[in-house]
Amino acid sequence: MASRIQRNLLGLPLEPCSMQPKTGFFRSGCCDADERDLGRHLVCAQLTAEFLAFSASRGNDLSSPRPGFAGLAPGDRWCLCAARWKEAYDAGVAPPVILAATHEEATEVVERTALLAHALDAHSLN
Repeated sequence: MASRIQRNLLGLPLEPCSMQPKTGFFRSGCCDADERDLGRHLVCAQLTAEFLAFSASRGNDLSSPRPGFAGLAPGDRWCLCAARWKEAYDAGVAPPVILAATHEEATEVVERTALLAHALDAHSLN
């Protein structure tokens, strides 16, 4: 993983997204940015039933268990590909975002205003 300090959308050190289930490209619990992560799993989201159905309809079934993966449920937090979150946003089914755990590089794919508008931790902006 990159040795530089990973920063969130608030400009602070990146906080964990979820340790249970353990998320992130490296399953570190964080939405770390790294050149090896071609999918750019940078957006920490709290999953909704609508988003999970949308993702499955796009060929990425996050709900169904399979070997090494228990499957996700509404309410779980997960590091999503920034492009998939934007696709869901454009379709009107984007899940809420946790700013403190979303990597600042997500704004290279998604408008910052869209992420802020979907923030669960918007109080962090004050």
